[in-house]
Amino acid sequence: MSDPNQSRFTFIDLFAGIGGFRIALTQLGGRCLNFSEINGEAIKTYCTNFGEGIDRNLGDITKIPELPPHNILTAGVPCQSWSIAGRNLGFDDDRGQLWNDTIFLLNKAKPDAFIFENVKGLADPRNKEALLYILSRIRQAGYFANYHILNSFDFGVPQNRIRIYIIGFRDEEFAQRFRLPRPCPRKKLADILTDYTPPSGSELTSNLNVQRDLFGDVVQPRAMSLSTSDGFNDYFLFNDLRNGHSTIHSWDILNTTERQRDICDLLLKNRRKRTFGPLDGNPLSLAHFQGLEPTITQSELDTLVQIGILRAEEYSFKIIETSKNSLNEAETLLLNSAQQHGFVVDVLHSDRQLKVKRVPITKTLEELSKKGFISCNEIRYDFKNTKISTGLYGVNRIFLPSSDIYPTLVASDTNDFITHQSIRATNQQEFKAKFIAEIYRTKNFRKITKPEACRIQGFPDDFTLPENRTKWMKLIGNSVSVPVIASLGQAILDTGLFDKSP
Repeated sequence: MSDPNQSRFTFIDLFAGIGGFRIALTQLGGRCLNFSEINGEAIKTYCTNFGEGIDRNLGDITKIPELPPHNILTAGVPCQSWSIAGRNLGFDDDRGQLWNDTIFLLNKAKPDAFIFENVKGLADPRNKEALLYILSRIRQAGYFANYHILNSFDFGVPQNRIRIYIIGFRDEEFAQRFRLPRPCPRKKLADILTDYTPPSGSELTSNLNVQRDLFGDVVQPRAMSLSTSDGFNDYFLFNDLRNGHSTIHSWDILNTTERQRDICDLLLKNRRKRTFGPLDGNPLSLAHFQGLEPTITQSELDTLVQIGILRAEEYSFKIIETSKNSLNEAETLLLNSAQQHGFVVDVLHSDRQLKVKRVPITKTLEELSKKGFISCNEIRYDFKNTKISTGLYGVNRIFLPSSDIYPTLVASDTNDFITHQSIRATNQQEFKAKFIAEIYRTKNFRKITKPEACRIQGFPDDFTLPENRTKWMKLIGNSVSVPVIASLGQAILDTGLFDKSP
């Protein structure tokens, strides 16, 4: 297929993105014949960085009749259908059908080997049948393949990025020779920060929590690390729903009294108890608060609402009018879901029929209340900020330079930040207080830069990306980690697949 004087092997780059596969395989002596991508910004970035003509783009994979002869096929198949962040519809999602298109081209072109990448969710128990189907289709295409779940952190980048990689060979002999690459020397977050010199003598532990997936393969997700020098967490989490020595709550950073902080702590410690409702987190009424601490007053709860820590919500309603002649479909459905002449809002949100019919719960309740059909009979209080991934006031996490890992880069960016400043403390209270005073209050933190994002994914610092942060984060966040692909590619070469015949 390929001229051995020009390259060791040839490859085609499907769902190419900005070229993570290409960088890795080119480093190993491969030559890219064509790529396939439909995102305009990604195509522009790809062509700019590789000096590639637009004519080398095969375009929409669903419209490619066949591929030119090549040695290795790569594909970072779109992951939304299997991602935890997606709707988890699998092959019921049109995007999931792209697997069929990929395997169709694999079957027609018959390359020597392939590397397919996807999110870890594809190997979750709930997607077991889908993964087995993909593997069976690959076998039907004449390939001997297996899947592996790897973390980018183990391949020289300080990022907790767990992905599934399906590796296959047309010849069973080479499939049996294939061995997973050994982990590379690990880097820490400080190693990729610009304008930062880490203090000497700082060492970090490696907290690996070993788990197994549904087929028995060992998966090693990285927990956020702990510093062995002082025993403190090396990042701070901004959140009102969890607790810990490095968790920053809204009442820690707003102007609050000790009494107000005590009330907030009381809610935090009790809202997940089944005594107060069926959910993992339940709002509490004034009566509930007073059952825990009799001296709490309505005025105190109202003040916490006013300063933006708590929110009051209408938790349950009673029906005061049963005639449904003047109601629309959504209002009728909601009333029909009532139990014992009333309903609880949290129960309505989990009602399957209302979900299927896409009934807007809050809006419908407001309309029924205006029309005099229902009235609220219980007010409860919960934290205003209840979305964990959002964090507080635009900040989710701030990582200290001692951290040995950074969260998964995602296309949508995150509210995660880094700081160059270290903290010296003798106890947890001092550690948290110093962080708030010296880092948070002084705004001594920032988002990662474009070169840092490139390093976290294993791209070169000078890789050309758009100037707009939203655009370059989407591109780099959707990419594969280059060192992982390079290691897998080398493992394929180590089988002797492309060695010259004697």
